[in-house]
Amino acid sequence: MADPAFGPIEQTPLRVQVAARLRSAIVTGRLRPGEPLTETALAEQLKVSRAPIREAIQDLENDGLVETVAYRGKRVKPLTVREVVEICEMRQRFEVMAVRRIAERGTSVDALWGPCRDMEAAAVSGDREALVAADEAFHRTLIQLSDHQLLAQLWAGLYMRIHQIMSLRVDEDVDLSDIAGTHPPIVEALEAEDVDTAVRLVSEHADALSDFDPASIVESSE
Repeated sequence: MADPAFGPIEQTPLRVQVAARLRSAIVTGRLRPGEPLTETALAEQLKVSRAPIREAIQDLENDGLVETVAYRGKRVKPLTVREVVEICEMRQRFEVMAVRRIAERGTSVDALWGPCRDMEAAAVSGDREALVAADEAFHRTLIQLSDHQLLAQLWAGLYMRIHQIMSLRVDEDVDLSDIAGTHPPIVEALEAEDVDTAVRLVSEHADALSDFDPASIVESSE
């Protein structure tokens, strides 16, 4: 029998690699809303031809992260106040649904402790980007544990914009330890099968994301 460890090595298409780079730059705020995406400049920076750049940008447009402006070309899609508010509202509804399903099914939530520890470490070191990544891992795991395929698909698209909002917010006054500290109580409530407390905590956590002036992000994207 053939050893699976020696199976063929899959080559990731260049357009996929480029799209991943650009998607990461957008959701982390390195490419800001409204910023133009010029094929020639990006091809130069990434040391690739223009073809995979063009294909990758099309993929990101399909994701809703990029838009075409008549006579001006492609740019990172700006956020509107309405979009920011609606994204925050949908996040709350998705995660409350996930928490209820986890509690109803008695699903183990041990997998949530790893991201909690990663957030705490990132907070101690002052690494905001690592904290956002660990936060994403926590909420992705929460959704996965709910075992609802459509919810997971919808959440994946939504969280790209949530990540972007978190990265664009002006949060110098927010203690990273406070952000990290909101997550363990959610896990503890689920472990204690205290559904009401878990729902309240995850709702409050989602509300905290929207506790700012959405126009502060929109203005920076115009």
